[in-house]
Amino acid sequence: MEKGIFAKKTIESLLKDASNTKHGFKRALGPLNLIGIGIGAIIGAGLFVLTGDAAASAAGPGVIISFLIAALVCFLAALCYAEFASLIPIAGSAYTYAYVAMGEFFAWIMGLALTLEYLFSFCTVAVGWSGYFNSLLRDLGLEIPSIISKAPLLHSSQSGWVLTNSIVNLPAMIIIGLIGWLVSRGIQTAAFLNNLLVYVKVGVIIIFIGCGLAYIRSDHLIPFIPQNTGFFGEFGWSGIFRGAGIVFFAFVGFDSVSTLAQEAKKPQRSLPIGMLGSLAICTLIYIVFGFVLTGAANYRTLGVEDSIAVAVRAFGPNFTWLRYVVNFAILSGLTSVILVMIMGQARVFYAMAHDGLLPRSFGKIHDRLGTPFFSTMVVTIIGMIIAGCFPIGILGKLTSMGALLAFGMVCFGVLILRFSQPKLHRPFKTPWSPLVPLLGTLSCLILMVLMPFVIWIQLFLFLAIGCAIYFLYSAKNSKIRNGL
Repeated sequence: MEKGIFAKKTIESLLKDASNTKHGFKRALGPLNLIGIGIGAIIGAGLFVLTGDAAASAAGPGVIISFLIAALVCFLAALCYAEFASLIPIAGSAYTYAYVAMGEFFAWIMGLALTLEYLFSFCTVAVGWSGYFNSLLRDLGLEIPSIISKAPLLHSSQSGWVLTNSIVNLPAMIIIGLIGWLVSRGIQTAAFLNNLLVYVKVGVIIIFIGCGLAYIRSDHLIPFIPQNTGFFGEFGWSGIFRGAGIVFFAFVGFDSVSTLAQEAKKPQRSLPIGMLGSLAICTLIYIVFGFVLTGAANYRTLGVEDSIAVAVRAFGPNFTWLRYVVNFAILSGLTSVILVMIMGQARVFYAMAHDGLLPRSFGKIHDRLGTPFFSTMVVTIIGMIIAGCFPIGILGKLTSMGALLAFGMVCFGVLILRFSQPKLHRPFKTPWSPLVPLLGTLSCLILMVLMPFVIWIQLFLFLAIGCAIYFLYSAKNSKIRNGL
């Protein structure tokens, strides 16, 4: 039995501890709720912004193939997540899985990776929400002054950090504060709001697809894979794979379903359904959406932030109204991502505090609301400060890296547990093991290697700070290491 920083938890102790919690979570989520939450987390800025960018700069109409490749990597990870979620239906998600399979220190690293994915993701999305909200107001003849709607700090590779003329990004802070407060009121309230937002954005996507199918031009789709320009990643098959890396961010979020294990009815059955179901539905939506987008407008014109507006203009003057509807759907989509990511991050901190790795207050459940109220409020306040002060370029760079690190560790954890504890009862088994978890691990590593070097530097700095916190506080207060 490993000791020290590599001490592991047993599945039996985890399940017993969860069932004996005096003030536990309220189990209110069924499979349909979890699928809705998964869709709410997945469909956001990735679909509305990155599809056009990937088509214009890398893949052309072949962005559809890029979506399939990115989805395949996520499905490999989702199958491994589903096995762990059915085996260990605990709120800590991948953090808890790593604690069982690899030990406490790697669980801490997983917690850091999830923080990169969840915290930085909803901060990035909130800054994007602010921009789209101001754009919608401009279309209506109104506008929020830039002094209170832009980040006070800006960063570029040439000039480094510079001050802008702005004080704070107030809309980004307000949307995080509002959603954080709603999430803290109870899981049923959050699930209802998320489902409402999902209906809105999926409904508008269906309207966009339905209107656009009649305006698809075959010459826009030929050649389906444009000829490579002579540089790696600029069209051709290398561009298809570069496009897969770009749109990978569009699939991040399905794993947040696993953080709701202790609020799900029959979690061993409903969690795999929620993760795999939401991922399958979003993949289908992405493929059809990409087909309509690149069929209605020439892919060369889509390298802008409002690529959907470019396609809507290609429909003709009779569809001006659709631009306003689409903008509203984008705001709904971004809002639901913020909601789910706040829920996920709060529950990861809850699990870490429950193990003594964070202060005890993070591990408390509100007596009346049945939510990790303190954890949610702290996550909300931190998110408001980050989103209010920093630009979207800085916030977004680490999100995909954190997700890839978490996905890769989960896939590798399935391999370890299959060999170390082969006789465990697994309600859901990853098929074709060890091939699927091995391919999932390697796929995540390859996509990480292809990331720019500057992102690796940022990752190592973040992990270094996290490790310092672990050895100065967490290792000394760990329950398992202190025999508690």
